[in-house]
Amino acid sequence: MNPLTSRKQLLIAESELNRAHLVRDLQSIDHNIHALAQQVKSAGSIASLAISLFSWFQRPKAAPVAEKSSWLQTLLKGAQMAGSLWSEFRTPPK
Repeated sequence: MNPLTSRKQLLIAESELNRAHLVRDLQSIDHNIHALAQQVKSAGSIASLAISLFSWFQRPKAAPVAEKSSWLQTLLKGAQMAGSLWSEFRTPPK
């Protein structure tokens, strides 16, 4: 085997190794991006829940007597809050 053929085979082998490393690195990056997306989604859900809770417990400073909500409106608001909590926590993390 002459030196040029040997050198060519070594370069081909090195190229294959580099290609395999690149594929592995891209798979790792893809996995990390998906993990980050899940964390962002989770943080967004928590932030959404916190904002909902904040707005739920926020009371007007001086509400006139005529604007007080009825028990039915209070019940509906409670059902909406329960529904939003249920939708946030029913899907297990991936």
